[in-house]
Amino acid sequence: MNSLIIFARHPELGRVKTRLAAGIGNEAALAAYRALLGHTRAVVAPLPVLKTAWLVGGDDNAPAAAADWAGFEQRPQPPGDLGQKMQAAFAHDFARAVQAAVIIGTDCPGLTTAHLTEAYAALQTHDVVLGPAVDGGYYLLGMKRLHPDFFVGKTWSTDTVRADTLADAARLGLRVHLLPELQDLDTVDDLRTWQQNPASATGPALPRG
Repeated sequence: MNSLIIFARHPELGRVKTRLAAGIGNEAALAAYRALLGHTRAVVAPLPVLKTAWLVGGDDNAPAAAADWAGFEQRPQPPGDLGQKMQAAFAHDFARAVQAAVIIGTDCPGLTTAHLTEAYAALQTHDVVLGPAVDGGYYLLGMKRLHPDFFVGKTWSTDTVRADTLADAARLGLRVHLLPELQDLDTVDDLRTWQQNPASATGPALPRG
C-alpha cells in the first residue's frame, strides 16, 4: 500500500493565500484557493493510494468541511513548524506499514496526475523523490521510510529548502529522483507568471493577476 499526504487549509476568507491577497484582495484570493483545492482533489482522485488530508482552520467537524475531502481520511495538522508537521504526518503513515509515502500541498496549479504517478513509480527504484518548485522549495516529497534529517535545520518557506534537502539526501547516500520543476502560487507575481504559461490553459480557472 502507498499513501498520499495532503496539507491543506479550510477555505476561509482572509485566512488563505494571504500573500496573494495583498495583490488581488481577500475575495479573489479565496476564489483562487478554492480553485487550487478543486484542482488538487481532481489530480489525486485517480490514484489507488491511501489518502489523508491534514487540515488547518475551520471547524473540522462541520459537514461542509468534511464534504470538501469526502473519501479522504481527515486529520488536524499537528503542532510545530512545517518540518515538525510533515515529519509527524510521514511517521503516522509509516506506522501503518505503507511501502511509500508522498506529501503535497495545494498551491501548485501545474501539478498533474502524471507527476504523482511518476513519483510512486520512481520510489520503486529510488529512496526519495522530490518535486522542485521554482521558488527554491519543493511541491512534492516522497520516501520509502522516514528520514528525520529532512525536517530539521531548514528555514521553511525560503529559497534554500530544496538545496538543503538535496544536501541531506546526498549526505545520507540516498538515491533521489527529481520530478519536473513546477511553480507554486503564493504571490500575485506567481499568478501572473502562471497565467502566461501555456499550461494554464488546461489548469484551474484562477482570477486574473
